Amino acid sequence: MRIQPRQEILDIWRATVRSCWDSGEWHWGGRSGSNSISDAEQLLVLLLPAAKVPVLSLDDPDRADDEVIDALSPIGGAIEIPRRLVGVMIDYFRRYTAEDGTPIFSGGSYLTPTEGGPELSEDQRSLDIVDSFAVSITLTLATIGFVKVYRQATQRRDLLAQLEELEAMAGIRLTAAMVGLLRSFSTFVFTSTDEYGRRLVDMVNQDELPRRELVTALREQLRDTMASLRSVVIGSGRVTEDLDNSDMLFECGWSWGTIAGAEAVPTTEPIGRQREGSAENAPYLYFTVIAMDAIEDLNSERTRLLGLLTEEQQRLSRALQLRWELTRTYWATVATFGNRRRWPIEDIPWRTTDGDRTDYYTLQATSLAVKGLLAVGRGGDEELGRIAAVLVELAQRARVTRRASPGEPALLVHAPGKRVTLNDNTSKPIMTWNVNEFSTVLLQRATTVAGLLSNARRRSELLELADEVWDHLLLRRIPDGRHRGLWDHTGGAFPGLAPKPEAPSWYLTERVVHALVNAGQLLWDRPFPRAGRLAAYAQDLIDEAEYLFDRELMRGTFAGDAMQRSMRSIRASLRRAQLLVDERPGTAAALANTLLLLLNDVTTGQQKASEGI
Repeated sequence: MRIQPRQEILDIWRATVRSCWDSGEWHWGGRSGSNSISDAEQLLVLLLPAAKVPVLSLDDPDRADDEVIDALSPIGGAIEIPRRLVGVMIDYFRRYTAEDGTPIFSGGSYLTPTEGGPELSEDQRSLDIVDSFAVSITLTLATIGFVKVYRQATQRRDLLAQLEELEAMAGIRLTAAMVGLLRSFSTFVFTSTDEYGRRLVDMVNQDELPRRELVTALREQLRDTMASLRSVVIGSGRVTEDLDNSDMLFECGWSWGTIAGAEAVPTTEPIGRQREGSAENAPYLYFTVIAMDAIEDLNSERTRLLGLLTEEQQRLSRALQLRWELTRTYWATVATFGNRRRWPIEDIPWRTTDGDRTDYYTLQATSLAVKGLLAVGRGGDEELGRIAAVLVELAQRARVTRRASPGEPALLVHAPGKRVTLNDNTSKPIMTWNVNEFSTVLLQRATTVAGLLSNARRRSELLELADEVWDHLLLRRIPDGRHRGLWDHTGGAFPGLAPKPEAPSWYLTERVVHALVNAGQLLWDRPFPRAGRLAAYAQDLIDEAEYLFDRELMRGTFAGDAMQRSMRSIRASLRRAQLLVDERPGTAAALANTLLLLLNDVTTGQQKASEGI
């Protein structure tokens, strides 16, 4: 992989500090102004890598890396950086907390009018959005983890008081965001013969089965999911229709915001009032994937090891985990239904039940498909290889890895992006949400799937795709000025598609950082996949070296202090090679080769000595 995640993140940190830090103050806002989502993304550009990549941590001044300190040096030295970041984080949580203590999750300037529609009112812009719930979970977990570690590194009373305030605000916002996701979950039930049912059947029917036969087969695969939906008893998403009817189908996932009529979720945490919802009771693929990724953060190893959740938050997390599992199973079943010719996800573009279709939805569906395949034990190289082939085709169709011609419709996925229409509880369009993250999502999916492949060749091919996507994203960095090094200048990759921006898009910059963190974790956390033939070759070399070593021991070759030291060194190297043979067979083979040469020298020396040479 040519991408250097650590160095790229450090460069982005330098650009972020240059863009946001001035005269001892942090300046909020970017291309879309300031809102609860954009400002959280702006902060996560720093906090996300610090939380998820150990070598980039910021929470302990004594362990801070010199290059990290250098990248953030305009903020201060090793002592000042975490202290001043605490002030920035406190400022964020205060900005997005109402006077009555209720956290604010509005979309604000990220929301736009429908095409030809009137300007949005303040009430519309203040509606709670699932994207804000999701990004708040990631931000608050990073914040609470930061506080727990940093608290052990300081004894200043004023700073400890700030940390206590910060942790309390982050905890309240975390609970409120979890409640928000519980109240935004949707189970949309319909018959197989209405317009929604016909579109779903057409999408999954790759084997051209009779409609009734396909509906029966699909319901059979979703039988456990339908039974488990009855366990959804708090928040929204409760099934009231008769799913036992053989003609009924459904979708589940997250709507764009709190669903109209969603019941309040009982909680002991002081999260303020739970606002009435306005969103239609139907899942949106974009918001479903966003919510799913946030819930994974709640159940991550870091969250468990640091004890970031209170007992009440753990209760809410279990309720969200149930919805996560139901959604994962549903979408993976639909995306990979049938086996004879092709999966529905391979029939690009993905078509939704409301009649929308776009390559971007196919890209989003790959995330849910991979999660589901792993859950049911189908995440082998053959299945994941089919997902990898979809990613390669999507990169070509979007002209990320192919030459583009001016004015191509395929370029619209990059700028202005996919406009997602947000409907109210009567399915009436009220506003839109713009999505232009195609390339960053593609990069993240490529590295994720590469990390799951056990075949080294297939993994290398997918990492090559990741490198090509990264080369594309490098062309889209803002080239000069105060905001140079941040995103997004789409005209850099596609001349004439969009003018050079005057301010950064924190929406896209944060997603670039998220993709780089994902690539960094691939290198940091995941072992290199075992190559069967190479591992067998390495094991053969180790076996021969052990045989020759044992034979020399029997001969008494290693007599004397110098030879005893040599014996201990060879024995230690043999053990090391044996430990590495599964995860790093190439390294094990190299060690074994060195030992074989050393043992050959020992044997040759003994022979010459015995012959008097």
